[in-house]
Amino acid sequence: MMLGILLAACSQPAGVRDSVILADDPAPKLSDYGFFAGADGRELAEGVVAYDLVNPLFSDYASKHRAVYVPDGKQAAYRADDVFDFPVGSVLIKTFAFAPDMRKPAEGERYIETRLLIRKEAGWAAYPYIWNAEQTEAVYAPVGGRQVIETIAPDGEALSIDYAVPNRNQCKLCHSKDGEFTPIGPSARSLNHDGPNGANQLADWTARGILSGTPDAAPAAPAAFGEAAIGDRARAWLDINCAHCHRAGGGASNSGLFLAWNETNPTGWGVHKRPTAAGRGSGDDLFVIEPGKPDQSILVGRLLSVEPGVLMPELGRTVVDQEGLALIREWIAGMPPSTP
Repeated sequence: MMLGILLAACSQPAGVRDSVILADDPAPKLSDYGFFAGADGRELAEGVVAYDLVNPLFSDYASKHRAVYVPDGKQAAYRADDVFDFPVGSVLIKTFAFAPDMRKPAEGERYIETRLLIRKEAGWAAYPYIWNAEQTEAVYAPVGGRQVIETIAPDGEALSIDYAVPNRNQCKLCHSKDGEFTPIGPSARSLNHDGPNGANQLADWTARGILSGTPDAAPAAPAAFGEAAIGDRARAWLDINCAHCHRAGGGASNSGLFLAWNETNPTGWGVHKRPTAAGRGSGDDLFVIEPGKPDQSILVGRLLSVEPGVLMPELGRTVVDQEGLALIREWIAGMPPSTP
């Protein structure tokens, strides 16, 4: 089968190779797919579209470069409150990168890994690829990997990160809904803003013919560190960082904590909600959110921790998201103690 993938890659012209995307096995090298104009992954091939999210998931301050490929003549179907329904052969491409100084992330940037989510006939498949030291190729790494990253954090402090590339099984822990593997990011509320191509992304995708059914008015989440009301910004931050598990059908749905943007019940967010199970993650606190008291709220304690079994999210970070933590603390501190 591996020989078939290599032959397919060699027999096709430059550009995206649909036969490699839909092969039974993942390609040995990222360049085999043809998503990039060069092997270094810095320029996208024709038909591959860069995009971003209004609020990216925090991953130890890594920069993320996202792109989508939808096969020619096919379209993703719009959904108002969920990730779009992508056709077979579609690919979501996400590259993680660090610079020596993350206050200037574009200077001296190095790619660490690229994750592919490929929509196969049987559903979505996740394939991680790790970049070599020369930054000339990324190689399939089903067991993941680790790498020490030395950088300067956005606050100016020196930062040493034991960066972990997840294996295929770990990907399923976050990318799961109702037992099915599913993407997290490309939803209307996360894409409904001007993206890297200089246009509103919903309008841009529709004009390119890769998205259908877009309404005149679509939901839009506010920027977590923008100018919107503190409650809306905090909810938007929780939506992208926590709701992939804390939602109906998600891996943490049994907690009764539902943090998706469209959740309207404050108890679902954790307000005056007792944890479903006591343990190290709860500490001595009684409620997930104690209005007016961030230091007595379980949510804050878990965001502040880097201890396995306590920290949340469970995967994807090894350091504290100081900006996100400050946002959640401010939100809780501003809640009146009488909040139901």
